Amino acid sequence: YTEKQLHQTACWENVNHRQARVALSFDFPFYGHYLRQITIATGGFIFTGDITHRMLTTTQYIAPLMANFDPSYSKESTVQYLDNGEVFVVQWEHVRIPGKESVGGFTFQVALYKTGTITFSYRDIPLSVDVISSAEHPVKAGLSDAFMVMSPSSQSADLPRQMIYEYHRVEIDVTKITNYSAVEFTPLPTCLLHDSCELCLSASQTSGCSWCHVLQRCSDGMDRHRQEWLDYACAEESQGATFPDVKTDSSTKSVGFANTGLIAGLASALVLLLALILVSLYISYHPSAVSPLYLIQRRKSYWPSLKFQKQESGYTEVEGGGHEKDSIVEAGPC
Repeated sequence: YTEKQLHQTACWENVNHRQARVALSFDFPFYGHYLRQITIATGGFIFTGDITHRMLTTTQYIAPLMANFDPSYSKESTVQYLDNGEVFVVQWEHVRIPGKESVGGFTFQVALYKTGTITFSYRDIPLSVDVISSAEHPVKAGLSDAFMVMSPSSQSADLPRQMIYEYHRVEIDVTKITNYSAVEFTPLPTCLLHDSCELCLSASQTSGCSWCHVLQRCSDGMDRHRQEWLDYACAEESQGATFPDVKTDSSTKSVGFANTGLIAGLASALVLLLALILVSLYISYHPSAVSPLYLIQRRKSYWPSLKFQKQESGYTEVEGGGHEKDSIVEAGPC
């Protein structure tokens, strides 16, 4: 694509708040699930979950560079997005970090392609990312997805609680993020791709898949449909399933999903069985890298600037001492 072709089919829009819910013009496949809405955050990431909760920075994100960016510092700071029907691009331009404003602005972007490919592109990285403090906001780059389930009731709680569990994460070495560098993620086939029992159980490009006749769905049990997989006893229906299942009988209610060893097992199994993301990292110090940097090198007339008013962050989710919560987090109101 070229800059001219993109602007013929779509216009750039500004993000006016710390978070902006945006509808995509196409179905974007993410971990085998097709997304039509995402949430853009000024903190350098996209939230991909359906339910907005207190832990946006912990699970279900696409983060080219997550940090405590403050677009209100300068009128030159903007967060904009473009959708031309084939690719959805978000660009953070001249955004600065509180307390580090003098080092200059960061300019980078993420592109979500209709094929499922994701690219991160970096133009201006004035400060080594590994020295940015995470005391006020998590600092990381990569992908994460999670599922939400109802935890079993206990004597201390009258009603079951909704719990969010991160089942996979891809992390980028932040020391590799430099000026004019790029990262590309290529999706692998997932069990959810198969729409028949025969394909589900015989396909060579996926493994660990089981067919649930009640739901008419192929899965390994580790995806956003986890609750349905449990509710309809799909794991019991699938004889000889190789994926580990989370039991919810009375003997396990006391520990449930909070068991750290179990979560570690789920994560390990997913790395082996869930066809997720094949990461190919390409670091280039040339502006013509294979990434949508052409969008960064754009004409000023196409990009209206936007002033941001200072306001409290609505999504910073850091525990005391600057440490993030574990991968098991409870959903709650914003």
